[in-house]
Amino acid sequence: MYAAIDVDSKVVLHARLSEHRGRNPAETFLEELKEKHRVSDAEFLVDGMGNLTALARTDLTGHLDYSERNIVEKLFQTYTMRIERFHVTWNGSQASTERWLTAYTAYYNHHRSHQELENQTPLKALKLESSI
Repeated sequence: MYAAIDVDSKVVLHARLSEHRGRNPAETFLEELKEKHRVSDAEFLVDGMGNLTALARTDLTGHLDYSERNIVEKLFQTYTMRIERFHVTWNGSQASTERWLTAYTAYYNHHRSHQELENQTPLKALKLESSI
């Protein structure tokens, strides 16, 4: 799974399942992210050299940084747990799993409150921050 998360607002910008890891799936993910969001000025924190290569090949910049991994690890743990539950009850195709991932991401951003955000959803917290 690939995910782009705004570490301040906790908003999941994009999430994608992939059967394989590596530069090509990472590049595909980053191109999709660029289509959805203005990320040309964003700083990407990645956990491996292959992802740095994918950033460079898609004209994005980043560096190795493990200090902001807590929010990312929590998100992946939550997604993994939910995906495992979903997979046990529904042995559908990858396409159905991706639809579920999209729906869960919408729930996570729009409806799930976070203690770190004073019990607000990520998008509500982002809107309040932007209005200041």
